[in-house]
Amino acid sequence: MTKVHGHDEETADDCLDLVTIFQSLPEEDLAKISTLVSDRHFKAGEYIFSAGDAADTLTIVAHGQAKVFQISANGREQMLRVLQTGDFDGEAALFTSKDRTSFAQALMDTNVCQIHRSDFQNMMKASPDLALNMMNAFGKRLVKMEQQTTESAASSVEGRLANYLLETGAGLKQAQFVLPLKKKDIATYLGTTPETISRKLTSLDKQGLIEKKTNSEIKILDSDGLAMVE
Repeated sequence: MTKVHGHDEETADDCLDLVTIFQSLPEEDLAKISTLVSDRHFKAGEYIFSAGDAADTLTIVAHGQAKVFQISANGREQMLRVLQTGDFDGEAALFTSKDRTSFAQALMDTNVCQIHRSDFQNMMKASPDLALNMMNAFGKRLVKMEQQTTESAASSVEGRLANYLLETGAGLKQAQFVLPLKKKDIATYLGTTPETISRKLTSLDKQGLIEKKTNSEIKILDSDGLAMVE
Protein backbone atom coordinates (compact mmCIF):
# COMPACT_ATOMS: atom_id res chain seq x y z
CA MET A 1 0.00 0.00 0.00
CA THR A 2 1.47 3.34 -0.98
CA LYS A 3 0.50 6.87 -0.20
CA VAL A 4 1.38 9.57 -2.66
CA HIS A 5 1.37 13.29 -1.94
CA GLY A 6 1.71 16.08 -4.44
CA HIS A 7 0.33 14.09 -7.36
CA ASP A 8 -0.76 15.80 -10.55
CA GLU A 9 -3.84 17.98 -10.27
CA GLU A 10 -5.66 16.00 -12.94
CA THR A 11 -6.03 13.00 -10.59
CA ALA A 12 -7.44 15.16 -7.79
CA ASP A 13 -9.87 16.87 -10.18
CA ASP A 14 -10.98 13.49 -11.56
CA CYS A 15 -11.72 12.30 -8.03
CA LEU A 16 -13.68 15.41 -7.11
CA ASP A 17 -15.71 15.10 -10.32
CA LEU A 18 -16.95 11.71 -9.05
CA VAL A 19 -18.42 13.09 -5.81
CA THR A 20 -21.97 14.42 -6.06
CA ILE A 21 -21.57 17.05 -3.33
CA PHE A 22 -18.70 18.67 -5.27
CA GLN A 23 -20.24 18.57 -8.76
CA SER A 24 -22.21 21.79 -8.41
CA LEU A 25 -19.37 23.83 -6.89
CA PRO A 26 -17.73 26.69 -8.82
CA GLU A 27 -14.34 25.98 -10.43
CA GLU A 28 -12.47 28.15 -7.92
CA ASP A 29 -13.87 26.15 -4.98
CA LEU A 30 -12.96 22.86 -6.68
CA ALA A 31 -9.44 24.14 -7.29
CA LYS A 32 -9.08 24.85 -3.55
CA ILE A 33 -10.43 21.46 -2.50
CA SER A 34 -8.25 19.58 -5.01
CA THR A 35 -5.15 20.74 -3.09
CA LEU A 36 -6.38 18.70 -0.09
CA VAL A 37 -6.65 15.37 -1.94
CA SER A 38 -4.18 12.52 -1.31
CA ASP A 39 -4.00 9.27 -3.33
CA ARG A 40 -3.70 5.75 -1.97
CA HIS A 41 -3.45 2.36 -3.68
CA PHE A 42 -4.71 -0.88 -2.13
CA LYS A 43 -4.18 -4.43 -3.39
CA ALA A 44 -6.98 -7.01 -3.33
CA GLY A 45 -7.59 -8.07 0.27
CA GLU A 46 -6.09 -4.96 1.88
CA TYR A 47 -8.21 -2.87 4.25
CA ILE A 48 -9.00 0.72 3.27
CA PHE A 49 -10.35 1.37 6.76
CA SER A 50 -11.31 -0.70 9.82
CA ALA A 51 -13.83 -0.50 12.65
CA GLY A 52 -12.38 1.60 15.46
CA ASP A 53 -10.44 3.88 13.11
CA ALA A 54 -11.20 7.58 13.44
CA ALA A 55 -13.79 8.44 10.80
CA ASP A 56 -11.97 11.60 9.74
CA THR A 57 -11.68 11.21 5.96
CA LEU A 58 -13.86 11.27 2.89
CA THR A 59 -12.79 8.27 0.77
CA ILE A 60 -13.47 8.29 -3.00
CA VAL A 61 -12.97 5.15 -5.13
CA ALA A 62 -11.13 6.43 -8.23
CA HIS A 63 -10.81 2.93 -9.69
CA GLY A 64 -11.63 -0.54 -8.42
CA GLN A 65 -14.09 -2.08 -5.99
CA ALA A 66 -14.35 -2.55 -2.21
CA LYS A 67 -16.83 -4.17 0.14
CA VAL A 68 -18.02 -2.41 3.30
CA PHE A 69 -19.05 -4.76 6.10
CA GLN A 70 -19.46 -5.15 9.86
CA ILE A 71 -18.58 -8.06 12.14
CA SER A 72 -21.62 -9.24 14.11
CA ALA A 73 -21.53 -10.30 17.78
CA ASN A 74 -21.15 -13.96 16.77
CA GLY A 75 -18.13 -13.09 14.60
CA ARG A 76 -19.86 -13.33 11.23
CA GLU A 77 -19.27 -10.87 8.44
CA GLN A 78 -22.31 -8.77 7.56
CA MET A 79 -22.21 -7.06 4.15
CA LEU A 80 -23.40 -3.46 4.09
CA ARG A 81 -22.61 -2.26 0.58
CA VAL A 82 -20.14 -2.36 -2.30
CA LEU A 83 -18.13 0.69 -3.36
CA GLN A 84 -17.55 0.78 -7.13
CA THR A 85 -15.53 3.23 -9.21
CA GLY A 86 -17.04 6.66 -8.56
CA ASP A 87 -18.56 5.72 -5.20
CA PHE A 88 -17.50 7.40 -1.98
CA ASP A 89 -17.77 6.87 1.74
CA GLY A 90 -17.61 9.27 4.66
CA GLU A 91 -19.23 12.55 3.59
CA ALA A 92 -20.38 12.92 7.20
CA ALA A 93 -16.75 12.54 8.34
CA LEU A 94 -16.04 15.99 6.86
CA PHE A 95 -18.41 17.51 9.41
CA THR A 96 -18.66 15.23 12.46
CA SER A 97 -16.16 13.49 14.73
CA LYS A 98 -16.65 9.78 15.50
CA ASP A 99 -15.06 6.35 15.07
CA ARG A 100 -15.82 3.95 12.24
CA THR A 101 -18.10 0.99 12.98
CA SER A 102 -17.42 -0.87 9.71
CA PHE A 103 -14.57 -2.23 7.60
CA ALA A 104 -13.79 -1.58 3.92
CA GLN A 105 -11.73 -4.19 2.07
CA ALA A 106 -10.47 -3.93 -1.51
CA LEU A 107 -11.91 -6.69 -3.75
CA MET A 108 -9.36 -5.95 -6.50
CA ASP A 109 -6.53 -3.47 -7.05
CA THR A 110 -8.19 -0.22 -5.98
CA ASN A 111 -7.13 3.43 -6.09
CA VAL A 112 -8.78 5.85 -3.68
CA CYS A 113 -8.55 9.57 -3.05
CA GLN A 114 -8.96 10.91 0.47
CA ILE A 115 -9.69 14.28 2.05
CA HIS A 116 -9.10 14.80 5.79
CA ARG A 117 -11.71 16.59 7.91
CA SER A 118 -9.28 19.01 9.61
CA ASP A 119 -7.96 20.22 6.22
CA PHE A 120 -11.48 20.56 4.82
CA GLN A 121 -12.87 22.43 7.83
CA ASN A 122 -9.95 24.86 7.90
CA MET A 123 -10.69 25.67 4.27
CA MET A 124 -14.41 26.16 5.04
CA LYS A 125 -13.54 28.64 7.82
CA ALA A 126 -11.30 30.57 5.45
CA SER A 127 -13.93 30.66 2.70
CA PRO A 128 -17.54 31.45 3.74
CA ASP A 129 -18.59 31.21 0.07
CA LEU A 130 -17.33 27.64 -0.04
CA ALA A 131 -19.25 26.80 3.16
CA LEU A 132 -22.48 28.20 1.66
CA ASN A 133 -21.92 26.38 -1.63
CA MET A 134 -21.38 23.13 0.29
CA MET A 135 -24.73 23.61 2.06
CA ASN A 136 -26.45 24.03 -1.32
CA ALA A 137 -24.63 20.99 -2.69
CA PHE A 138 -25.83 18.86 0.24
CA GLY A 139 -29.41 19.91 -0.47
CA LYS A 140 -29.08 18.78 -4.08
CA ARG A 141 -27.47 15.52 -2.92
CA LEU A 142 -30.47 14.70 -0.70
CA VAL A 143 -32.89 15.33 -3.58
CA LYS A 144 -30.82 13.11 -5.88
CA MET A 145 -30.67 10.31 -3.28
CA GLU A 146 -34.46 10.29 -3.09
CA GLN A 147 -34.65 10.02 -6.89
CA GLN A 148 -32.11 7.16 -6.93
CA THR A 149 -34.09 5.24 -4.29
CA THR A 150 -37.20 5.47 -6.48
CA GLU A 151 -35.28 4.44 -9.62
CA SER A 152 -33.61 1.50 -7.83
CA ALA A 153 -36.96 0.16 -6.69
CA ALA A 154 -38.19 0.29 -10.29
CA SER A 155 -35.23 -1.58 -11.83
CA SER A 156 -35.25 -5.38 -11.89
CA VAL A 157 -32.85 -7.67 -10.03
CA GLU A 158 -31.62 -8.90 -13.42
CA GLY A 159 -30.86 -5.31 -14.47
CA ARG A 160 -29.00 -4.60 -11.23
CA LEU A 161 -27.03 -7.86 -11.56
CA ALA A 162 -26.12 -7.07 -15.17
CA ASN A 163 -24.84 -3.65 -14.09
CA TYR A 164 -22.83 -5.21 -11.23
CA LEU A 165 -21.16 -7.66 -13.66
CA LEU A 166 -20.28 -4.82 -16.05
CA GLU A 167 -18.85 -2.68 -13.21
CA THR A 168 -16.81 -5.61 -11.90
CA GLY A 169 -15.44 -6.50 -15.33
CA ALA A 170 -14.52 -2.85 -15.93
CA GLY A 171 -12.79 -2.65 -12.55
CA LEU A 172 -10.77 -5.80 -13.23
CA LYS A 173 -10.26 -4.85 -16.89
CA GLN A 174 -11.21 -8.42 -17.81
CA ALA A 175 -14.17 -9.99 -19.60
CA GLN A 176 -13.65 -13.30 -17.78
CA PHE A 177 -13.31 -13.26 -14.00
CA VAL A 178 -14.09 -15.02 -10.73
CA LEU A 179 -16.79 -13.11 -8.86
CA PRO A 180 -14.99 -11.21 -6.07
CA LEU A 181 -18.03 -11.53 -3.78
CA LYS A 182 -19.86 -14.62 -2.57
CA LYS A 183 -23.38 -14.99 -3.98
CA LYS A 184 -24.92 -14.25 -0.58
CA ASP A 185 -23.02 -10.94 -0.49
CA ILE A 186 -24.02 -10.06 -4.06
CA ALA A 187 -27.61 -10.84 -3.02
CA THR A 188 -27.34 -8.51 -0.01
CA TYR A 189 -25.84 -5.78 -2.20
CA LEU A 190 -28.59 -6.09 -4.83
CA GLY A 191 -31.45 -6.58 -2.34
CA THR A 192 -32.41 -10.15 -3.21
CA THR A 193 -31.63 -13.80 -2.32
CA PRO A 194 -28.65 -16.04 -3.30
CA GLU A 195 -31.08 -18.39 -5.08
CA THR A 196 -32.36 -15.52 -7.23
CA ILE A 197 -28.78 -14.51 -8.09
CA SER A 198 -28.08 -18.09 -9.26
CA ARG A 199 -31.27 -18.13 -11.36
CA LYS A 200 -30.53 -14.74 -12.92
CA LEU A 201 -26.95 -15.74 -13.80
CA THR A 202 -28.37 -18.82 -15.55
CA SER A 203 -30.90 -16.59 -17.33
CA LEU A 204 -28.17 -14.20 -18.55
CA ASP A 205 -26.17 -17.24 -19.73
CA LYS A 206 -29.15 -18.61 -21.69
CA GLN A 207 -29.65 -15.20 -23.31
CA GLY A 208 -26.06 -15.38 -24.58
CA LEU A 209 -25.00 -12.29 -22.61
CA ILE A 210 -22.57 -14.13 -20.34
CA GLU A 211 -21.05 -17.61 -20.14
CA LYS A 212 -20.96 -19.37 -16.77
CA LYS A 213 -17.54 -21.04 -16.72
CA THR A 214 -17.98 -22.40 -13.19
CA ASN A 215 -20.30 -21.63 -10.29
CA SER A 216 -18.26 -18.52 -9.46
CA GLU A 217 -16.48 -17.67 -12.73
CA ILE A 218 -18.18 -15.89 -15.60
CA LYS A 219 -17.27 -14.46 -18.98
CA ILE A 220 -19.03 -11.41 -20.40
CA LEU A 221 -19.98 -12.15 -24.02
CA ASP A 222 -22.13 -9.13 -24.87
CA SER A 223 -21.47 -6.02 -22.77
CA ASP A 224 -23.81 -3.88 -24.88
CA GLY A 225 -26.58 -6.41 -24.36
CA LEU A 226 -25.91 -6.50 -20.59
CA ALA A 227 -26.13 -2.72 -20.45
CA MET A 228 -29.61 -2.91 -22.05
CA VAL A 229 -31.03 -5.29 -19.42
CA GLU A 230 -33.65 -3.44 -17.35
